[in-house]
Amino acid sequence: MRWEGGMSELVTAIDHLAAEDPSELPRGLLAAQLVELHWQMARLQAQIARRTSVRPPGDEREYN
Repeated sequence: MRWEGGMSELVTAIDHLAAEDPSELPRGLLAAQLVELHWQMARLQAQIARRTSVRPPGDEREYN
């Protein structure tokens, strides 16, 4: 995932969740959306860490 693509996906996911009334969603769907948002944020944090040298070089751990 490229930097711009990851940020775009995260913004889209947040916008999608913000546009919905959580009380109208089935709990299973809401939970699935929140889990997906969590993983997208984790992937973005990993990308930021790699690009800012927070993680040591060669540390290829990433959430998929």
